[in-house]
Amino acid sequence: MKKIRFALLGMVVSLLAACGTTTPRTAAPIVDRTGDAKPVEVSKPAAAAAPQGRGYYTVKKGDTLYRIALEVGQSYRDIVAWNSLTNPNDIKVDQVLRVAPPDSNLSGGAQTGAIAAPASSGVEVKPLGAPSGTAPVASGAMASNKIGPRGDKRAYSDSTLAELEKPDTAPTSAPATTAAPAAPAAAGVAKPEPQPQHAATDKTNSGDDDSVSWMWPAEGKVVGTFDGGKKGLDIAGKSGQPVLAAGSGKVMYAGSGIRGYGNLVIVKHTNNLLSAYAHNKTILVKEGQSVTKGQKIAEMGNSDSDSVKLHFEIRQQGKPVDPSKYLPSR
Repeated sequence: MKKIRFALLGMVVSLLAACGTTTPRTAAPIVDRTGDAKPVEVSKPAAAAAPQGRGYYTVKKGDTLYRIALEVGQSYRDIVAWNSLTNPNDIKVDQVLRVAPPDSNLSGGAQTGAIAAPASSGVEVKPLGAPSGTAPVASGAMASNKIGPRGDKRAYSDSTLAELEKPDTAPTSAPATTAAPAAPAAAGVAKPEPQPQHAATDKTNSGDDDSVSWMWPAEGKVVGTFDGGKKGLDIAGKSGQPVLAAGSGKVMYAGSGIRGYGNLVIVKHTNNLLSAYAHNKTILVKEGQSVTKGQKIAEMGNSDSDSVKLHFEIRQQGKPVDPSKYLPSR
C-alpha cells in the first residue's frame, strides 16, 4: 500500500516540476511598413498667371482708378469697361488692370474682328465698324426670311405670281442709341455751356501729335515750372478767371476724384496727347464733350490748393512732359 502511495506522490511531483518549467516567451515580431507606403501627393491646379507687361497696370497702395487713368492717359470709364468693374472705387492692392483697349496688339486681347460662321448656319457675317446703312448679308435659309406673313390665299394670276416673287426688303432705320448714364456731379461742377456749332472735329483717333495747335490756357504769372520739379506749369490768377482749352479735343474727365488736383478737367487731343487743368473753382464742360481751342472750360480757383492758380499739364502717353515745349512763347 505504501508503495502505491509513494508511486502516486512521485507522479504528482513530476507533474509539478513539468508545470514549473516554462518555455521562454519571445515578443511577436514587429514589422515596420511605413517605409513601403508613400504618401499620395494631391496635385493642385495651377493658378492662372495674372497678365503683365505693356497694357496692364498693377494697383499700388494709395492708387485710385481716376489717378491710374491719368497716369496711363486713358478714360477711367474705359478702364471700368475693359475690366468689368462694378464699382470704380473698389480696386485692391496688387490687382492687375487692363489699361489699353482689348483690340490693341497685346497678348490675351479679346477678339474683335468678324467671326466666320458655317455657310449653312444662317448667321450674319459682318465685320465690326461696317456702315450702319449697309444691308446685312444673310446666308442659307435665313435669306428667305420675310418681314410680314405671306399666308393669305389668293386666286392664281400672273400679277399675283409677280407680286409674290418680289424680294423682301429690310428696314433701313437704325436702332436708336442709348445714351450712357451721366456721372454724378462733383462739387464745383457747373452746368456745361452750350457747345458752338463750329465744334472741332475729334482728332483723338488721328494719332497726329504735330497737328495739335496749342495756346496758353490762362493769363497770369507762371509761379511754378516743369523744371522746378512740378509735373506741369502753375499759373497764378484771380478767382473766377477763365480757363481755356489749350487745344481742340474731347473732354476725357471732369470732376474732383483725383486727390491733389481739386476740380479737374482733362482734354484728350490725340491718342498720345492730353492736357489737364487743375484747382478750378467751377467746371463748365462734361465728359465726352468736344471742345475747341480757346473755349472756356472752367473758372480758376483754389480747390485742393493753398492759393488761386491753374495747374496745367501736358501728358504724352500718360507721362508728364514740359508744357513750355508745346505752348507758344509769350
